Amino acid sequence: MAANSFLLKATDTTMATLLAFIILLRAAQRVSSIHELLLPQHRAHLRPIHLFLPAILLTSIVTVYLLRRPKTVYLVDYACFKASHNCRVPKATFLEHAYLQTSLSDSTFNFIARVLRHSGMGEETWAPPPIFYINPYVSLDDAHAEAELVVFSMIDDLLAKTCISLDAIDVLITNCSVFSPEPSIADRIVNRYMLRGDIRVINLSGMGCSAGVTAVGLARNILQVVPSGSHVLVVSTETIGPNYYTGNRRSMHLANILFRMGGSAMLLSTCKCQARFKLAHVELTLFGADDDAYRCVYQEEDCDGNRGLTLSKDLMAIAGDALKANIAAIGPLVLPTSELIKYFIFSAARKVLHRRKIRPYIPDFRMAFEHLCIHVGGPAVINSVQLGLRLSEEHVEPSRMTLHRFGNQSSASVWYELAYIEAKGRMRRGDRVWMIGLGAGYKCNTAVWVCTRPTLDANGPWASCIHRYPVNVCKEG
Repeated sequence: MAANSFLLKATDTTMATLLAFIILLRAAQRVSSIHELLLPQHRAHLRPIHLFLPAILLTSIVTVYLLRRPKTVYLVDYACFKASHNCRVPKATFLEHAYLQTSLSDSTFNFIARVLRHSGMGEETWAPPPIFYINPYVSLDDAHAEAELVVFSMIDDLLAKTCISLDAIDVLITNCSVFSPEPSIADRIVNRYMLRGDIRVINLSGMGCSAGVTAVGLARNILQVVPSGSHVLVVSTETIGPNYYTGNRRSMHLANILFRMGGSAMLLSTCKCQARFKLAHVELTLFGADDDAYRCVYQEEDCDGNRGLTLSKDLMAIAGDALKANIAAIGPLVLPTSELIKYFIFSAARKVLHRRKIRPYIPDFRMAFEHLCIHVGGPAVINSVQLGLRLSEEHVEPSRMTLHRFGNQSSASVWYELAYIEAKGRMRRGDRVWMIGLGAGYKCNTAVWVCTRPTLDANGPWASCIHRYPVNVCKEG
C-alpha cells in the first residue's frame, strides 16, 4: 500500500507539473503567439511569462527523469550467525548418533558414513542439540528456540556494526524454507525489537537455498518505490531441526548430512553513506514449469510417514541447466566486449556450419569478477561449477572452505563465503563479487556486488579460525 501510495504521489507530481506547463503555454500564446516571438522585429513582444516557459519545461523533463530513473541500491553491512561451542558436531558424533538410532538399518548407516566421509565438511560444523536426542525429536518449542537463537543473535550483531536506529528500518524481509510458524519469523522479529507499527513485513518460505538472493532482489524492487534513503533489513536462515529425517530412504538423508545451522542478516538502502557494497545486478531464473526440475528438491514423507527432503538423482543435471540459463541472461550485462564477441562468433559458426563437433565457447567469467560465492550444496556442486566456468582453485576456495567449516547453510552460505574473502583481506575497492544461489523450485538466482568500502576488521564468523584456512579437503561428492 505504501509503495502504491508513493507511485500515485509521483504520478500526481508529474501530471501537475505538465498541467502547469500547458496552462502557462496557453497564457503566453494569448499574450503573443509563439511564431511572432521567433521573429527578430517582434522581440519587444516578450513578456515575463515567456521566460518561465523554458524553466517549466526543463523542470518537467528533470522531474520525469528522476522519477523513472532506477535508484542505486547499496549494502550497508551484513552479519553472519556464530554458534557457541556446545552446538559443534564432529563427524564421529554424527556417526555415533546415527548408529544409536533404532530406526536406521545397517545399510542406511553405511550410506551415511560413506557420504559423510566425502562430504568435504570438517569437525566444527553446528547443529541444534535436539536432533541428537535418542531417538531425535524436535518439538515446536525446540524449533522456535533454534530459529530465535540464530535470527536474534545475528540481528544484534548487525545493529551493533551499523549503529542504525530501529526506527530507521522501513522494510523487513525474512526467508526460511522448511519452518514457517504462526506468527511468522518476521513477526517475531518485530515483536522482539519493537519495530515501527508501519514497517512493511514480508516472510518468504519454501524457496530453498536460493531464497537469500531472491530476498535481495525483492528488497531492491521495494527500494525503487519507497522514499530515498529508506532501509530494508533482510534476514536469511534455515531451521534444520524440524526437517530432520529419521527413515531409511537414502535420498532423504543427504539433507541431514549436509545441512547445518547458520544465518545472515543484511541491511540494504538507497543511501550511499557508510555503504560497503553496491548492488549492480540481480538475475532470477526459475525452472518450476518443468516437472523434473520442480521435484528434484522436494519435501515429502516416505512410506512410513517420516518427513524429510528428497534430493533427486537428476539434481546436478538440472542445476547445470538452470545455471546455464542464468549465465545466458546475466552474461551480456557483465562480460567485457571481447568475450561477448568471441561467444557470438562461435555461436554463429555452430549454426552456419551445422557442426555440433564445434564446442560452444565458454566465456571467461574471471574477466568479469574478482570473487565468486558459489552455493555450497556439496563438493559435486562446487566441482561442477568450477569445471563448467573454468575457474581456478582460488576462485572456489571460499566455497570449499565454507563447506568445510560451516557445512551447507542454505541461503546464508554465500554470505559466509563473502565473509571469508574479507577475512582473508582479499577484498579491494571496486572488486566485483558474483553470488550464485541454487535451490528448490528449481531456481538459479545470482547477484552481482561491487565493493565500495572494504572492511577494516575481520571480526565475523571466521574470526577465531581464519588463520587455519585454507585446508586440504576431499573434492569427491
